[in-house]
Amino acid sequence: MCLGVPGRIVGRDGEMGTADFDGLRREVCLSYTPEARPGDYVIVHVGFAISLLDEDEALRTLEVLRAIPGGLDEVSR
Repeated sequence: MCLGVPGRIVGRDGEMGTADFDGLRREVCLSYTPEARPGDYVIVHVGFAISLLDEDEALRTLEVLRAIPGGLDEVSR
């Protein structure tokens, strides 16, 4: 099973950027979402931002993931 996790873009340098996943920051590739800017939420799958996401939906999804024991642990890998 694959899971895309919402992250908020906090920095961008060309096709690469930094996404914040509920306090954990990771480098992500933004080549599939060239319109993404700092402050936008994106769905990230295996290090690639694959789509933009509405902030309300992103926050609801993060809330669900937080409710699952260890739900956001995999983001750190």
